[in-house]
Amino acid sequence: MRILLVEDNVELANWIAKLLRSDNFAVDCVYDGEDADHALRVNEFSLVILDLSLPKMDGLEVLRRLRQRNNSVPVIILTANSSLRGRVSGLDEGADDYLAKPFEIAELEARIRVQLRRSANRAAPVIEYGDVALDTRTREFSLAGKPLVLTPREHAVLEYLIHKAGRTVSKAQISESVFDFDDDADQSAIEVYVHRLRKKLEGSRVQIRTLRGLGYALQYNEN
Repeated sequence: MRILLVEDNVELANWIAKLLRSDNFAVDCVYDGEDADHALRVNEFSLVILDLSLPKMDGLEVLRRLRQRNNSVPVIILTANSSLRGRVSGLDEGADDYLAKPFEIAELEARIRVQLRRSANRAAPVIEYGDVALDTRTREFSLAGKPLVLTPREHAVLEYLIHKAGRTVSKAQISESVFDFDDDADQSAIEVYVHRLRKKLEGSRVQIRTLRGLGYALQYNEN
């Protein structure tokens, strides 16, 4: 899952990003409204964390432009302005949630999980596909009821695939979800992660199929 974090306080942004990355999210940080607007025009994100008080373009204008492009990505507003008027303005422009500074990182993580479930139209916190299950509260995978140990990159790839289960996704789509701005993104690395995941899924009824020229699909064998 790839998150865009828009926060002009570099120290705070780096702290949030570090904690979210430790939770297996890919996080891109930008520090002003113009860069945020550009990033949202040219990249696909699973969620946006958006400060309102930004240089060059304020957060409400970033949000307004985003919604005018019919982009429905979940947006959590993060700001020191906790007034009722400020909250209403953000929600009226299309924000999905609002968190005032200072805050506990655990609360931000919980709100992220809620928004990701809602955007995927999933009421239940556990996503099950064949023998594989992802608990979105802990972001831990299990296989046939037992913990599935994965590296952060393997986790990111399988998480993307299980959200797209049964559908074909390209290496480019997976790469965009797994790598952030600071990574040396190499689509050929996706082949390595898929190979490792296949090894770890051996013996189960779930497999990652390669569709030549198209990409990969997570599929469930009922037999």
